[in-house]
Amino acid sequence: MVALYHDQGLIPAKLLDFAATVNVTLGLPFPRTSPDHGTADSIAWKGEADPEPMISALLLAHRLASR
Repeated sequence: MVALYHDQGLIPAKLLDFAATVNVTLGLPFPRTSPDHGTADSIAWKGEADPEPMISALLLAHRLASR
């Protein structure tokens, strides 16, 4: 999905697959990816966070950098 503003695209994308959806910033000279969620300050440092969204973002960054 391509959206002009990040909030326009992330809401429906998160509803489809929260763990695997990755935000990609286009137009940079390097791959820039991030998980599609906020910082989750309420669960930070409690061991409750799901690592899958970050893993998905890192794997996509690796694939983009390999091209």
